[in-house]
Amino acid sequence: MPLKAVILIGGPQKGTRFRPLSFEVPKPLFPVAGVPMVQHHIEACAKVPGMKEILLMGFYQPNEALSRFLVSAQQEFKVPIRYLQEYAALGTGGGIYHFRDQILSGGAEAFFVLNADVCSEFPLQEMLEFRQQHGDMHSFVILGTTANRTQALNYGCIVANAETQEVQHYVEKPSTFVSEIINCGIYLFTPAIFQHIGEVFQRNQQELALEESSNGWQRAEVIRLEQDVFTALAGSGKLYVYKTDALELDRLYLNQYCKSHPERLAQNKPGGPVIRGNVYIHPTASIDSTAVLGPNVSIGEGVTVGAGVRVRESIVLHGASLHDHTCVLNTIVGWDSTIGRWARVEGTPSDPNPNDPYAKIDSETLFRDGRLTPSITILGCSVTIPAEVVILNSIVLPHKELSRSYKNQIIL
Repeated sequence: MPLKAVILIGGPQKGTRFRPLSFEVPKPLFPVAGVPMVQHHIEACAKVPGMKEILLMGFYQPNEALSRFLVSAQQEFKVPIRYLQEYAALGTGGGIYHFRDQILSGGAEAFFVLNADVCSEFPLQEMLEFRQQHGDMHSFVILGTTANRTQALNYGCIVANAETQEVQHYVEKPSTFVSEIINCGIYLFTPAIFQHIGEVFQRNQQELALEESSNGWQRAEVIRLEQDVFTALAGSGKLYVYKTDALELDRLYLNQYCKSHPERLAQNKPGGPVIRGNVYIHPTASIDSTAVLGPNVSIGEGVTVGAGVRVRESIVLHGASLHDHTCVLNTIVGWDSTIGRWARVEGTPSDPNPNDPYAKIDSETLFRDGRLTPSITILGCSVTIPAEVVILNSIVLPHKELSRSYKNQIIL
């Protein structure tokens, strides 16, 4: 069966929770477990039999980094990959409707839609098999998982028939509890979905017809799959949910490497650093033999790690330098940043409750009660941390040279 995949990568207005790192690189190209974030999505799509083309869709201006990545990915995964630029942010449904002819060209009988900021095991083949077993060949499938009652309020919530898994009710980020089954942001559609999106577009046009506005057409094309389409499809017998066990983040990909890419994981070797758990080290990085890394650590290109350094639950991006005896915990260290001797840079982990099997990592707001929410520490690019200071739960914007310790601050 001819298939396609659409990966929604958003645009420069998105990724605000990702700043200051998203100032320097488009969020989809940010390295997670040693490779650009969106590469995990592309690799999963390329493995599905019958995949004819992968389309990245967003409103980033085409740039050299993105073009270079697309060429490299095409060569590696042996599948055509193109970028389709929206003229404005059209929402999760508006973009695929705007480019529907591109998606349907070549006779695709079904296509996946994946949000680029979703980290998952991507059970795409399982979703195809599930659709064959449930409903008909014109039905649609949402990937779902189970969250606890409190965290479910932060996601799209799905009420499904326990036997058939047909979606009977869908509410995006409800104000009160609706269901523990949440939307994971990965969908399987057939071309019939465009009829339903088109109905929303026509309704938007009619509502805007009486408005004297030069951007009426653009506003009509802004369509949200979740609020505008799924809500209407629920209960129609055409929308189903395939439930997966869990969604995690960077550590999920490192853990998957045990099976999919064991060669990417560092091993303990005589004369090498101490490796604890899953660790990725770029071949060009220089790591002192007395350093201790892991678990869940990614070390980027050209990084230098000195004697006695401890790194845990962190990402160190290319060109960074960790001087002797630094301690880096729950932190993202930006490109070309330097951390001085005996300095400690630490964030607060946002791990889910280990006693709740359905707990997810909380997506906290940046501020709570007027104060910065304790979270991972993020150093922007070319930040310099002096020796013997402590940086705790802070965000440091690029090109800053600090002179003292900071706690729970955004350093402008």
